Amino acid sequence: MELIIHILMLFIVINCSFKLSFWKLWQTVIYSLIAGLFVAGTWQYAILQSKTQIADYLQNTEALQNMAIIITLESALCFGYCVAFLRGLYGKKNLWWAELLRWYPSLLLFPVLFYYLTEAIFRLPGVDFSVTAWSLAGIVVIAIPLLSRLMKYLVPEDDLRLEVHFLVSLFICILGLLTTVNGKTTYAATEEALNWKAIILSIGLFVVLFLIGFAWNKLKWPLLQRRELKKRSKINQ
Repeated sequence: MELIIHILMLFIVINCSFKLSFWKLWQTVIYSLIAGLFVAGTWQYAILQSKTQIADYLQNTEALQNMAIIITLESALCFGYCVAFLRGLYGKKNLWWAELLRWYPSLLLFPVLFYYLTEAIFRLPGVDFSVTAWSLAGIVVIAIPLLSRLMKYLVPEDDLRLEVHFLVSLFICILGLLTTVNGKTTYAATEEALNWKAIILSIGLFVVLFLIGFAWNKLKWPLLQRRELKKRSKINQ
């Protein structure tokens, strides 16, 4: 479970970097300064934590379920931003709430930074707590803009970078749901032979729906192109 949560935090950082790659550099710097001040200002609370408290929290199913809800809501906001951004690429006008999604950074980064701060304090016992906090804050201020520019350099196309942002958000949502599993068996599964009839029916239904969607997609775009040509011809006349 702890390994899954560490992977989840890693992808939260990556996803935040992809989201900030759509911002201007000075906007990303402002966000990194806020994140750095958060790290520097919460070390008094971080020193009150203990490894046993954190371990108990990671084993608490109710706490993990609450965390999964927050992660799901954050992922939904990322999905909404991706859809709104695509509409803007195709020249469609977005509603006012779509603009708010554009300026919404990843708030999940803050609990991740707090966790890393507590880990840094645990691993550097001989260093003053404030020095550890301010050092980590400086790293955060420098790393966030660099990571966002790195993502933009590695994936320069906006539409492709948006697709990666969507997929990473989906992966984070799935990982957030997986963290609610505590490894305890609530009930034993009953042994039952495979229902081949139901399996074949499900596969057949999937194939039929796939073919219908594929055929509709092939017919839809020529019809839309003809409609656009008719509109343009009427405008030219």
